[in-house]
Amino acid sequence: MGPTACGKSQVAINLRKHLPIELISVDSALIYKGMDIGTDKPSIFDLLNHPHRLINIKDPIESYSASEFLNDALSEISDIIKSNKIPCLVGGTMFYYKTLLKGLPILPPSNFKIREYLLQKKIEKNFLHEQLLLVDPISAIRIHKNDHQRLLRALEIFYISGKNLTELTNENNYKLPYTVVQFAIIPPNKNWINEKIKLRVKRILNANFQKEVETLFFRGDLSLKLPSIRCIGYRQMWKYLEYKISYRDMFYEIIYATRKLAKHQLTWLNKWKNINILKSDLNAIQIITKIFKIIINKISI
Repeated sequence: MGPTACGKSQVAINLRKHLPIELISVDSALIYKGMDIGTDKPSIFDLLNHPHRLINIKDPIESYSASEFLNDALSEISDIIKSNKIPCLVGGTMFYYKTLLKGLPILPPSNFKIREYLLQKKIEKNFLHEQLLLVDPISAIRIHKNDHQRLLRALEIFYISGKNLTELTNENNYKLPYTVVQFAIIPPNKNWINEKIKLRVKRILNANFQKEVETLFFRGDLSLKLPSIRCIGYRQMWKYLEYKISYRDMFYEIIYATRKLAKHQLTWLNKWKNINILKSDLNAIQIITKIFKIIINKISI
C-alpha cells in the first residue's frame, strides 16, 4: 500500500525477482481499458513480463463496485495459491483493501426515487451530511461532508432498510480465510511526495495524455457522470477539451487533486492496523524479503 506516486507498483514488480509472487491490482482506475497514460498504468512491457490481475477488465462506460472487487480478488487469490505462489496485492484504493480484509455488509440495491429526492435537496449546503449526522453519526464522522456520492449511498441505505450503514456493517460475519502481511510505503515528508506528484503529472502530460482523453471524448458515449471519466486527470482534461478551463488550470488542478488523493490515502494508512512501514521505495525490497523469509521459516517449523 501507499499514496499515489510513491513507487509501490515498481516495488511489487521488482519483488517478483526475490519472491514467488503473482500480482493483483488494487486500483479503481487501472480496471479500465484504454485509460493507460492518465492512470500511470504499468507499461505493456511490464504487463507482459509481470502480469497484473484485475487490470483492463472493464470498458470505461462500465461501473465496478467494491463488492465486485471483493469477489474478483478472492477468486484470483485462490487461483494463485493453488499454483503454490504468494498473492501480492498492490495499489492505492484503500476502500478495496478494507473490503478485502473486513468484507461488506449486505446492502439494499439503489433506489432511483430516493436518490432523486436527495439530489434535489443537495442544493442546500451540507444537507446530505447534516441528514446523515441525524441517522448515522458514526458514518457521518467518517465520510467527508463533500463526498456526496458516499453520503448519498449511506442515506439511501437508511431510507430503504430502516437500518443505518454502521448497524449493517456490524452485522457482517465475514472473515478473510488467509494470513495477511501488510506493507505500506510512507513518504519521509510532504515535500517528497508533492515533488513526486508534480513530476508524475508532467510526465503523463508529455506522454500524449491529451490524445488518450480525446479518444475517449470523441467516442460519444462517455461523460463526466461516469466513474471512469471522473478519475483524476481525466476529469480535468475533459473539462479542458470542453473549453471550460485553460491548459494551465488543467495542469494545476490535476496536481491539486492528486495531492489531495495522496493526503486521503495517508489518512487511511495512519489509522491502519498491523502494517509494516517502509520509509521509501529504496529499501522496500530488502525489508519485505527479510520479513517473508522469517514468516516462511516459522511456517516450516
